[in-house]
Amino acid sequence: MSKRTQGTALSKRRRRKAAAGGANVQSQAEAGYKSRAKREQELQRWAIRGIGALAVLLALILAVAFAFEQLIIPSQLVAHIGDESITVREFQQEYRLERNRLMLQINNLQSSGFDMQQLAQQEPYATWINEANVPDQLGLRVLNDMVDDRLLAREASSRAISVDEEALQRAIEDYFGYDPTEAALVGVEPTATAEPTVTPTPYVSPTPSPTPLPTAIPEPTVVDEDEDAEDAPPTVTPQPTVVEPTLSAQGMRDNFEETERNYRAYFDRAGVASETLDGLFTRNALEQALAADLVADGASVLYADLRHILVEDEETALSAIEALQAGESFAALARAISTDPGSSARGGELGEAFVGNYVTEFRRAVEGAEIGAIVGPVESEFGFHILQVRSKERRAGAEEDVQRERAREQALDELIDELREQHDDEITLLDNWLDHIPQS
Repeated sequence: MSKRTQGTALSKRRRRKAAAGGANVQSQAEAGYKSRAKREQELQRWAIRGIGALAVLLALILAVAFAFEQLIIPSQLVAHIGDESITVREFQQEYRLERNRLMLQINNLQSSGFDMQQLAQQEPYATWINEANVPDQLGLRVLNDMVDDRLLAREASSRAISVDEEALQRAIEDYFGYDPTEAALVGVEPTATAEPTVTPTPYVSPTPSPTPLPTAIPEPTVVDEDEDAEDAPPTVTPQPTVVEPTLSAQGMRDNFEETERNYRAYFDRAGVASETLDGLFTRNALEQALAADLVADGASVLYADLRHILVEDEETALSAIEALQAGESFAALARAISTDPGSSARGGELGEAFVGNYVTEFRRAVEGAEIGAIVGPVESEFGFHILQVRSKERRAGAEEDVQRERAREQALDELIDELREQHDDEITLLDNWLDHIPQS
């Protein structure tokens, strides 16, 4: 074989080998590319899995936070009354209800033209304004009211007193100032009736006017107290009111129903559940039933003719009693030392009046006093009293209905005090209620 032939054959083998080597390089390159793509796919899969796991973890955290905020915290307790309890959810609902009722009352006074700086010095308006500005004060009152409600519900149950649909509807109508009987008499000619007896107002303690009922549904605004106001409570003068034309019976009913609808809508916007508002009406109905059980329809009420001397401290009161027992003139001593501006000029005379008009301590002293005896000193929010009852008389009849309602209110208040005293060791207000006062 020639050299040329050998060289050519070798060259071909080398070329084939080189070609085979090139193919191997290409195959390795392709394998490397595929391996890198596979790694990138794996990384992508792991990244997707990581993001999914993170999303699941985040959702779990949010679910736990939601459950804690919406389920666990609302189920925590803020008070115990024996084996009963009050939860955060119940407390917050009642707080929102009372705060918005309070703001409606204040706004209605403002819209009626009352001077809020003057009202801030008088009760119960001063308390309303303080509670509107101090959440802790309102919160404590709400929590104590809830305890009282539980105690009254127990007492009602023990007396077999319950609330049916008719009583509940009557309580709702009373709340909004609607009287179906009065509405039915619209347009009916009244029959002649005897003039009612005018009862003089005693000068021991003015009774605050009833809580104004909602007539409008404004957005609530908090009214600040005027710290520089004068000490002496001024007279409150409202703006003149416009006399509205008398509605028909159906018009009165329609007006009541519209007012109730607006009222419920207002509280719904404020985050108060309808069950909470219904609970207010149910409690009102239950209290009315309890009060009627304590002071029955037609029950007599006590009137008394008396006089008194009011002084600032107990030492002065004791000295006055010694002087009276030594023969000093009651009338002269009253004119000389009594700080009651309404009666001192008349020698301490209060005249004959329904005893329910007096503050609790004074009323109880009158009820237990013997005719003609010098009684005292009796301490009240006004100071120390020395009193003498001239006569007492119990009266019954339709003309005493207003006084009977006042007697029922007092009997209910005294019942609450008794129940509080009886169950004092069962009542526990937990410190955490301060942390759960709604911020809005």
